[in-house]
Amino acid sequence: MGNCGSTQESAEQAVNSGLADLIAFGRPFISNPDLVERITHGWPLAAAADMTAWYAPSGAKGYTDFRAHHPRHSSAFD
Repeated sequence: MGNCGSTQESAEQAVNSGLADLIAFGRPFISNPDLVERITHGWPLAAAADMTAWYAPSGAKGYTDFRAHHPRHSSAFD
């Protein structure tokens, strides 16, 4: 298992080459609550959130207020 700093491309390369069985994504999920859908559909990732937005004692802020991607022309079948 690999984690920390992987991109979609580097994760796929590590798995395909046998260096890892899976890659975990932690921080990218914070600013991309729909990370799986973004990767699946090739949608852009939101910029990484500054640690002060989610690490400092700020209550739920940072964990509940990041927005999902909304493509202009999406279909229920995409």
